Amino acid sequence: MGYYKFDPAAGIENVLRQIRNAGDEISMGFNVETSAFKPKIDVTESNNAFKVYAELPGIDKSKVSINVNEDHVLNIKGLKDKELPEGRSLLIGERKYGEFTRSLQLPEEADIEKIAAKFQNGVLELSIPKKEPVQPKVIEVKLS
Repeated sequence: MGYYKFDPAAGIENVLRQIRNAGDEISMGFNVETSAFKPKIDVTESNNAFKVYAELPGIDKSKVSINVNEDHVLNIKGLKDKELPEGRSLLIGERKYGEFTRSLQLPEEADIEKIAAKFQNGVLELSIPKKEPVQPKVIEVKLS
């Protein structure tokens, strides 16, 4: 028969890891939410666009809203409903439900007027083109 050794430091390490992860998200421009359901996101960048992917399994697209404010903050909000069929009771409940908000600070070069969204197979994909870089204007001055 094996013995289990209680290690209180392991629990502390887990809490510290969660605090570090929250700090990493804050430094990357994400907001840290306390809601039960928090969609996982990926952000990619190419030469001409940014893409944001959010996992929204089991969520109807009618329960998702997306907006960008004047400070270039992208907000993805929604609701993951918890519905049990009538006559059923929950024996094990590991999935998370509830309202959620994910916010991301977009760079100034993001063209927020041209954001496109699609939702397929539980994944929200936002395409955010980059603005054309402003070319420095050169004015030639003639000598008289």
